[in-house]
Amino acid sequence: MTKLVVIDPGHGGSDPGATVNGLRECDVTLAIAKRIRSALLRDFDVDVKLTRRDNSTVSLGARSKFANDRNAAYFVSVHINAGGGNGYEDYIHDNAGSRTADWRNDVHGAIAPFLQQRGVTDRGKKRANFAVLRETRMPAILTENLFIDTVSDANKLKDPSFLDGLAKAHARGIAAALNLPRAAVPVS
Repeated sequence: MTKLVVIDPGHGGSDPGATVNGLRECDVTLAIAKRIRSALLRDFDVDVKLTRRDNSTVSLGARSKFANDRNAAYFVSVHINAGGGNGYEDYIHDNAGSRTADWRNDVHGAIAPFLQQRGVTDRGKKRANFAVLRETRMPAILTENLFIDTVSDANKLKDPSFLDGLAKAHARGIAAALNLPRAAVPVS
């Protein structure tokens, strides 16, 4: 049976997230999420759904419910950090078990080398009590992809080729975590 991955582009609609350096977090997270979806569907035997496909408002509870109602195998929430700093970090829930931690290690292990080659700081693997991590009934990760309020990070987030590579790294990590089979005939 084909596994389902739910990709959650953070923010959207009435909640644009951080808005600085000519970027809105909701737009960048959607661009990354769509690229992750495309990379997964192109290269692996997997089903992928997005919690939002446009700039619409989706509550935190609705995001978790979307994944829970579909019995997703994995929930990946995509965000951009703010508040001063630079680099990448990811989160699992405070009480997450070993499978969730192992899967996060696969995702982090695919993303970190891609970013390191581009001079991006690895801020590490962290735990938090975020609603989408707490309320989903499957393993879940939240990725914080650079800092929108740091000019050097924002410039990378404006580069479509950087976003493509970042999304492909997410897809490789997700595929490793779920042990996804390669697509029989990759979609071009």
